[in-house]
Amino acid sequence: MALVAGVDSSTTACKVVVRDADTGEAVRTGRSAHPPGSEVPPEAWWAALQEAASDAGGLDDVAAIAVAGQQHGMVCLDGSGEVVRDALLWHDTRSAAAAADLVAELPGGAAAWAEAVGSVPVASFTVTKLRWLAEHEPANAAATAAVCLPHDWLTWRLQGAAAALTTDRSDASGTGYWSPVTGAWRPDLLGLAMGRAPGLPRVAAPAEVVGESPGGALVAPGAGDNAASALGLGAAAGDVVVSIGTSGVVTAVNASPTADPSGAVAGFADATGAFLPLVCTLNGAGVLQAACRLLGVSASRLAELALSSPPGAEGLVLVPYLVGERTPNRPDATGALHGLTDTNLVAANVARAAVEGLLCGLADGLDQLRRSGVEARRALLVGGGARNPAVVTLAPAILGLPVVVPTEGEHVADGAALQAAWARAGGDRPPTWEASPATVREAEPDPAVRERYAAVRDLTADRPGAGLSRPGAPRART
Repeated sequence: MALVAGVDSSTTACKVVVRDADTGEAVRTGRSAHPPGSEVPPEAWWAALQEAASDAGGLDDVAAIAVAGQQHGMVCLDGSGEVVRDALLWHDTRSAAAAADLVAELPGGAAAWAEAVGSVPVASFTVTKLRWLAEHEPANAAATAAVCLPHDWLTWRLQGAAAALTTDRSDASGTGYWSPVTGAWRPDLLGLAMGRAPGLPRVAAPAEVVGESPGGALVAPGAGDNAASALGLGAAAGDVVVSIGTSGVVTAVNASPTADPSGAVAGFADATGAFLPLVCTLNGAGVLQAACRLLGVSASRLAELALSSPPGAEGLVLVPYLVGERTPNRPDATGALHGLTDTNLVAANVARAAVEGLLCGLADGLDQLRRSGVEARRALLVGGGARNPAVVTLAPAILGLPVVVPTEGEHVADGAALQAAWARAGGDRPPTWEASPATVREAEPDPAVRERYAAVRDLTADRPGAGLSRPGAPRART
């Protein structure tokens, strides 16, 4: 039996899966936590990978390995390959003002950005974090000889310091300075952000072998987490992947690139050579966790309460912008609970409103994908939030689609393992592994819930003084 390993270096943890390269049969798994926060030393990811690999029984016997990771993070390296400063992660919103400046400074604004790189910069994207670095930490910006992404850095570390930096098209497409249409970096946009263009990883082909580990395992290029998840799930045309993890994500494999000048849809690439238009919200499973804290109940009890309340939660509507929001682009927004009366303010309705609010935000994202030309026939519901019975039960009516819930697993790491098997075997397409059993849920759409949500979602407040632009006009950069 030839074995391959897939790594999911996510925001919160590192997961490792080892599978049979030919059949996809799961052999063993491991896990290790990441430190909390939106600013993390990359060495913590490496330590977690070593611990997760050990927890999985070691990787000495694997023939190939690939790393999937959280997108957008900024990893700056000096001329010796040392990390310049702690990495800023995707959910660090300190660069919100920088994003607005970059959009304004490029002639043509948002439409020009969408045409250039498929997306309009928001605080999540690497390009905005580099502008923040240049303006707020000029010494660190000057020391930066190369910039890479979290999964790039781990792929490099797996091969040893003598290796060259590589990335893949899916993760490169989330930087804000790589074009999914041309398949090339845009050093001019990187220069707009930093005032110069530091070194960048080489973008490898989807199934390319980019190197070897010291133990002789082939190293594949890896992918961004959403692209790896789509690969692991076997998502095809008509499938919309709805992931409820730290963030909420609605994405779909598409044959053609997208360019949404509104910025709602990010025109990313996938891990196979196609495209992966994506809508991301900052508020995912954390909405459910916050509701549990508020009510003092477990996740299972939250689900019971939510399902005991009628559709619409007797008029309660939660707009769940608890950590700001990315779609719509309101990094300084706060959440709100609307429709309170002396009769409906009960635990069951609050629980129902939390689940409905989370799903309504994701349904808005699905609408945005459709407006970009994406076909949607069914939704694949994954992520930690998909384990909540209330989410699974209410999703079909609110999303307006049949919902498929795959067997619980590490779909991002599984996609990375499949890519490793593909790199080992070669060929134009990844190997075909037997699909895991899945549960299918259907229900009549319930537009009333979404209509009530739409009526109040723009009434939420911004944090006073947060994210304010700096005085004076934006400075042009050449």
